[in-house]
Amino acid sequence: MQGSKSVLRFEDLEVWKRSSRLCVEVYKELATCRDFGFKDQITRCSLSVPSNIAEGFERGSNKDSVKFFYYAKGSCGELRTQTYIGIKIGYIDKEKGLNWKREAEEVSRMLSALIQARSS
Repeated sequence: MQGSKSVLRFEDLEVWKRSSRLCVEVYKELATCRDFGFKDQITRCSLSVPSNIAEGFERGSNKDSVKFFYYAKGSCGELRTQTYIGIKIGYIDKEKGLNWKREAEEVSRMLSALIQARSS
């Protein structure tokens, strides 16, 4: 997950860094999208991933942390779904969208490892 170094801030988590970068990409790519319903939904779920990681990390107990990491994981699935749809309706370039999908899957795997570590 993070190697042997102790993580003291959520900003140090690689999963938070990657999900934040992905969120920024989504926002930038869809900045000019005029379908405000679609744009709002996909940007909100992309923002939800790093936000829930941060909130979970800051929680006082592992049980609370895990709950928020699961929320972030769910938002990864939502982002992948909306990316598929965005590709099909021509709002998102296919290559870019497939990269987002792969990155969301990797973030989801990283969250699974974080959940498992906090649940032990």
